[in-house]
Amino acid sequence: MEVTPKAQTVELIKQANKILILTHRDPDGDALGSSLALYLALKKLQKEVDVVFQGTIGEVFSFLPAFNEAKTSLGASNDLVLTIDTRNTGEELKLGYKKLPEEKRIKIVVTPPKGSLTPEDITVERSVPKYDLIILLDLNKLDRVGPIKDQFADLFYEVPTIVIDHHADNNQFAKINWVDITATSAAEILVSLIESLSRDEPLLDADIATALLTGLITDTGSFQYRGTTPKSLTVAAQLVAAGARQQEIIECLYRTITLPRMKLWGRMLSKVQLDPTHKFIWSTLTEQDLIETGGDAGDVSGLASELSKSVDDADFALLLSDRDKIIRGNLRAIKPTCNVAEIAHHFGGGGHQAASGFRVDGAIEEKELEILNKIRAFRTGNVSEIDALPTGSSTEG
Repeated sequence: MEVTPKAQTVELIKQANKILILTHRDPDGDALGSSLALYLALKKLQKEVDVVFQGTIGEVFSFLPAFNEAKTSLGASNDLVLTIDTRNTGEELKLGYKKLPEEKRIKIVVTPPKGSLTPEDITVERSVPKYDLIILLDLNKLDRVGPIKDQFADLFYEVPTIVIDHHADNNQFAKINWVDITATSAAEILVSLIESLSRDEPLLDADIATALLTGLITDTGSFQYRGTTPKSLTVAAQLVAAGARQQEIIECLYRTITLPRMKLWGRMLSKVQLDPTHKFIWSTLTEQDLIETGGDAGDVSGLASELSKSVDDADFALLLSDRDKIIRGNLRAIKPTCNVAEIAHHFGGGGHQAASGFRVDGAIEEKELEILNKIRAFRTGNVSEIDALPTGSSTEG
């Protein structure tokens, strides 16, 4: 009988002592809630756990349990590793160093017992942190994990990896791929995992349930998206019964708004435009808008969802924002029949039928028209025109 990804996941977690939890860069509510819920559950199992979030993190999620325990990088080890090829010199090297105080430098001297060394024989790299297992949540492609992928490339080859995801376009990049496309969120899948990891007493407590319910609520649009299923509602009820603070989630995510976010919201609404022919609305938020309003970049995704509630004469809404010469496109369906994931795919992006995103290199003032024309070409089915326009190289879910 074939062992399921769930059973393999449970077994690897039981065997591991030090575990790293990662998700996609610029994490949303599901990524944050799922990661922190699993972090808390594994801590209760006496595991040594690190959870790392990369990119922009919305302050609106700071109410989440263990939010301040998450790291933003794997910078715990400051060691540099020098690797020396000794095939032509023998291994009995003499190591020494010479201080150059005036230059504030130190020279390291390597003397071989025979032959000679060349600069090509020596490589320098950062020490790779030690983990027994890496768990990647809400992640369809390894490229989306952020700078960690390039900074510690060997880590993903030397350590067993598990991906737990619900995206249909997951490219099965891990050793174990637990991908359930019927689930509305990674949080929904994790409820089952945490139940299976429980020993004498249930692991699911009020804090873990609150984090998971946050993921479920945000990825279903407060259970308004068409993809909401009877199972997701049943799981939500289960989490509330376990002590999830549903009113705290609603208060923090939907009833509380800071003055900078209100100003950013106003800036977005003031620039809304309608394309009546291709039936979509769009607006933009530039890096300058964020600076002038004091807004949080992490609020942009939530504002895109608000934009989708504003116009009846459109099938979907697009919010373009830029930071550090990268344009982020947030797509939200207005009409239930509109699949915005199909639009995002044409920019190398992805996501869900009702909420998707993409990234394109550049600034809004340079690329806005090109992006809009590509969307218009897609809406009219002009394939040649779509192919002629630039495509992003990375995704945003």
